[in-house]
Amino acid sequence: MQHAVGAPLPPPHQPGHGPDMTWSSAAHQQGNPGGHPGGAPTTPPGAGFTGAPVPPPAAPQAPPHPAPPQVPPHRAAPPHGSAPPARDTTGHVRLPPGAPVSVPSAPPAPGTPDATTTTLAVLLIGPAGAGKTSVAKYWADHRRVPTAHISLDDVREWVRSGFADPQSGWNDNSEAQYRLARRTCGFAARNFLANGISCILDDAVFPDRPVIGLGGWKRHVGPGLLPVVLLPGLDIVLERNAERTGNRRLSDEEVASIHGRMAGWYGSGLPIIDNSQLDVPATARVLDEVLARSIASPPNW
Repeated sequence: MQHAVGAPLPPPHQPGHGPDMTWSSAAHQQGNPGGHPGGAPTTPPGAGFTGAPVPPPAAPQAPPHPAPPQVPPHRAAPPHGSAPPARDTTGHVRLPPGAPVSVPSAPPAPGTPDATTTTLAVLLIGPAGAGKTSVAKYWADHRRVPTAHISLDDVREWVRSGFADPQSGWNDNSEAQYRLARRTCGFAARNFLANGISCILDDAVFPDRPVIGLGGWKRHVGPGLLPVVLLPGLDIVLERNAERTGNRRLSDEEVASIHGRMAGWYGSGLPIIDNSQLDVPATARVLDEVLARSIASPPNW
């Protein structure tokens, strides 16, 4: 093997050669291959080693090849730390299987059940402008146990291209998008609940559409879902809707129509909170009281 400049590589260290045994670059100068400077003869080839440098043979010969480098024995690659995660896992953390939430049972202790420390699935129903999102966020933020807020409107708006704007009216596209968002929210709720995390969902569910409304939520989340209706007065929802921006702001006619349909929840057996004169924290406290009663005596829906 040759360097790029033509000089041979030095041979590897071998037994019997002292540390001072080095190659002389003059021994490879052109015109005097194999001799010392001046061409003086030295010990002939084949003579025993006496401590003096052994000259190369009289005839020019190719420089010795260095011994091949010692290759360490092949080592098998260590096995991977863990097998690829199965389909029912997230990363390397195995999740418990999601299942429909069952009807919560009242604790054995006497008195009113404490809804602030129980793992719950809550569906907050109400018209546009009822304050569902604000109350749900506040309630989830101030519980003493882990709680998630799942907004159906937020999930619907994950669709960026081809979004079915509610202001364009109800049609096949908005119906399909609503159903898809509700299933997605249901899957998320079941995953949270399976890991001991409560959740509160908010949606404008109409009492005159039970199949797509409560029936759909019961199928996707489970019979233990606790529905509660927020229904302030019409003047309140009109005022709150006027403060909205973007596609969540509806016309006054639409708000009045939705509010009128929501009145059908009276007489349904579901708990109803009129938060016309309540701020968000006060409404959240009333929600805890309503949920405590629902745990003690689950509504028939």
